[in-house]
Amino acid sequence: MSVFPHRRRLLRASGAALAALALTLTAACGEPPGQEPEGEGESAGLADDPQFVWAVTGADRQIHEDVARLWNENNPDRQVEVFFLAPTADEQRQAMFQDLQSQAGEFDVLGLDVIWTGEFAEFGYIESLEDMRGEIEGVSLPGAIDSSQWQQELYALPYSSNGAFLYYRTDLIDEPPTTWEELYETGMEAAEEEGIAPFVGQGDQYEGFVVSYLEMFWSAGGELFDEGQEASTFLEGDAATTALDFMIESRENGFYAEGYDSMVEDDARALFQAGEAVYMRNWPYAIPLLEGEDGEESAVAGEFAVAPLPTFTGEGTTSALGGLNNAVSSLSDNKELASEFVLWAATAPEAQAILADHSLPPTMLSTYEDADDPDFEMLGDILAEAQARPPVPGYNSLSLAVQDSLHPAFLGQQDAATALQAVDDAANDALAQD
Repeated sequence: MSVFPHRRRLLRASGAALAALALTLTAACGEPPGQEPEGEGESAGLADDPQFVWAVTGADRQIHEDVARLWNENNPDRQVEVFFLAPTADEQRQAMFQDLQSQAGEFDVLGLDVIWTGEFAEFGYIESLEDMRGEIEGVSLPGAIDSSQWQQELYALPYSSNGAFLYYRTDLIDEPPTTWEELYETGMEAAEEEGIAPFVGQGDQYEGFVVSYLEMFWSAGGELFDEGQEASTFLEGDAATTALDFMIESRENGFYAEGYDSMVEDDARALFQAGEAVYMRNWPYAIPLLEGEDGEESAVAGEFAVAPLPTFTGEGTTSALGGLNNAVSSLSDNKELASEFVLWAATAPEAQAILADHSLPPTMLSTYEDADDPDFEMLGDILAEAQARPPVPGYNSLSLAVQDSLHPAFLGQQDAATALQAVDDAANDALAQD
């Protein structure tokens, strides 16, 4: 099994942000563990006389530096400086909020987690980029565009992305399942024969659980909000109940590995890598580890493959979308130049190729065309169908409601109907900025 030829640094692709994901509510999903940068933030020192500043996460530092250097080489009289924010998402958000609330205006371009668009837009902290819609539609991943808008207006442009794979044991499973029911049945059967767990993934009470639930909810045909993002549609139809009932019944029947309810990304990876599970839901970072690269011991090297996550109907796939979008600060003195940079980073093939070459999934559709690696091509297909967690102003409170209500219901500690109603109430509240 290949690991994206010319993209073999997938383990390091997203640096420390997965560790931040496990520890903070608003981390960008899909980014693997690694060494966190130290300090509260620092300038990259790329330009002596910069005309504008790009504030972005310190994870994937080399990638963002390479993108900025390419811009500077092409624009010697319009230099950009990169300011690397602190490693955790909460600290990044706080730093940008402080800059905006204090009217300091030190940052011109803001690298935003995909779930922050609505919040920053409602506060008036970022400029509308609606006039650039024609430049990215058909060029960027649809889900990434969705995450860049609030109430159908663009306030950011896509930059980087990420999506989930279903990992499965090729020595135990002939063909990957296309439905959740098939995954359950084949996982239970193989697990019983081998004396291992059927399934591992992100089951702790954190953002990873939210993502895991939403992927099932979406795959059952659910939508959190109406098209105009004006009202919750969480309880319309039976998707919310279908997803939760499947999870509850599966837990009761032993489908989830022991300790799943406290498991984060790397816990799941470690168990699967030790040969202790049939299936795993996880991000692409796990592939080189499972193949035993960089001296890693792996009991499943050469005996696993990846596939899209299943759905309840067996048609298509659904993954939560991770990544970053770039927005223009409302305090910028160089809005026109900042806007040009944001568009360039989203649509310039050479800029997006830097991300791909460093194994950070880009948002430009063409980077996945004619891929010389089937896994990378598959990731492109997954991302094309991936859904953005809704970038509404109160996403943080909505996420907490899912954690505080659905996680106990999953464990049989709370009535399922009451938990689902609590999430619906939180979804409506999330549409209004506190």
